[in-house]
Amino acid sequence: MVGGALAVLALVSGCAGTGESTASRSAGTSGVACAGHRTAEVQDWIEPMTPAPTAQLPVTVTDHMNNEVTVTESTRILALDRYGTLASTVYALGLGDNLVGRDVSTVIPDLENLPLVTQGGHNLSAEAVLNLDPTVILTDLSIGPLEVQQQLIDSGIPVVFMDDKRSVDTIDEQIRAVADVLGVSDRGAELAQRVTAEVADAKADLAAKIDASGRDPLRMVFLYLRGTAGIFYWFGEGSGADDLIASLGGIDVAKEVDVDGYTPINAEGLIKADPDMFLLMTGGLE
Repeated sequence: MVGGALAVLALVSGCAGTGESTASRSAGTSGVACAGHRTAEVQDWIEPMTPAPTAQLPVTVTDHMNNEVTVTESTRILALDRYGTLASTVYALGLGDNLVGRDVSTVIPDLENLPLVTQGGHNLSAEAVLNLDPTVILTDLSIGPLEVQQQLIDSGIPVVFMDDKRSVDTIDEQIRAVADVLGVSDRGAELAQRVTAEVADAKADLAAKIDASGRDPLRMVFLYLRGTAGIFYWFGEGSGADDLIASLGGIDVAKEVDVDGYTPINAEGLIKADPDMFLLMTGGLE
């Protein structure tokens, strides 16, 4: 997330440049011209902490759904959400070797050969999950359907629901929560401290670049596209995209038109909103 914000900022600061365009030009209401689409160069790897931590299990936690769940083993982990955040956190904690499958959003190179347990975008396949014989599943309400998650609970697998809200300001809390579930709280504290420092440095760098640009804030929209799966969403308030846009010094157009959470895209609404910049993941363009 931190690296992504910095990379996007490079595009924001150069938005009115003369780079080669491969898409139409949009001026938006701020009068800032953005030529075509550009790809933010973000590192595609996460540095895991070493050595792998020793889990202190069993642990009993009360999850985000207010379920009391006891985790006795973490040798075969599934961490599944819309963003790939949970698996990335498990990997960063040094437990990547314990992951046995992945969702479509988990694109860390070391994990790309793991079996995929989602289909048609972010729909969990109960059969694919059960075939992997996980000892614990971390998930949230950003992925589903809930009926499948309940089926996994009924099968006897410890399923822990995490908070599905994503924010730069709650990264520390999210890391610690995942670590607590897996019995590696001390490692979670170490990782949270490292990431908090990285976030602080990134925010300072962002602020300096924004001040130096001398431009009016860009009006931005974050779109979530999975064209081959027919998934088209506008990410609004509370999705985490609003937090990213604020970190970039931009104006979140979603707030102007009352788009909350994850809203199906309405082409007419997007045209009326007239943003200066669209933010989306590269996979959505394929």
